[in-house]
Amino acid sequence: MTNPLFNIKVGGAHVIGEHAGQGSALVFLHAGVADRRMWREQIAELKDDFHVIAYDRRGFGETSTPDESFSHVNDLKEILDQLGVSSAALIGCSQGGRIAIDFTLAYPQRVTSLVLIAPAISGAPSPGKFSPDIEALLDTLDKAEESEDMERVNAIEANLWLDGPTSPNGRVSGAARELFLDMNAIALNSPDLTKELETPSAYERLGELSLPTLVINGDLDFPFIKERCHYLVETIPNAKGMEIAGTAHLPNLEKPEAVNELLMKFLK
Repeated sequence: MTNPLFNIKVGGAHVIGEHAGQGSALVFLHAGVADRRMWREQIAELKDDFHVIAYDRRGFGETSTPDESFSHVNDLKEILDQLGVSSAALIGCSQGGRIAIDFTLAYPQRVTSLVLIAPAISGAPSPGKFSPDIEALLDTLDKAEESEDMERVNAIEANLWLDGPTSPNGRVSGAARELFLDMNAIALNSPDLTKELETPSAYERLGELSLPTLVINGDLDFPFIKERCHYLVETIPNAKGMEIAGTAHLPNLEKPEAVNELLMKFLK
């Protein structure tokens, strides 16, 4: 059954999303190599117990936007306002995790809990040096980007983010890989958005996040991301961490049942 769709005007953008269910609100914020479809399995599992909300950010999925001044935090606030949601739990992966943290620091009264899956963090230190095998893969990605071979870029990014940077290319196959390639192709071929407002650094303020927080990572992800997740657990006062074996940067795509179980236990 298809969930009800919404088309919310934020500035000049038409933000496309879906929501279903009743009860406490959950907002799913997708990764930068995906769109709202990455959360299909979680939405299907949780919509009987919660009001689940997922949308495509500017530059992703079905959302359309001019190249105008914007911030993802302001967009999220406007979406919640227009949906009549006063507070929600935020579930963010990668770039979506960064937005969840930034929004919580800006509007702490509107967030009940956080789930951060391999999150980026505004203002975090650069990763430093990579191992030779990861460096070689990143060099290959740079060359593909320079030649504007987006199909090649997509394939390499699937290796980096879906398989994991030290895993064999094609480790993840079937529907999960097909979905990744389709979602990321849309993002890669979308016009650049050059006027995103700069977000204040969150890295030095993580200790201010006093709400219940679950941090999830895959053991096959980039080493610096795993270290970042451990740092979050140590720094956020009410945080706990879970590592999902046999997954990389998008564990909910690889092992949806395991992630769903963690979410149900944490959110109930």
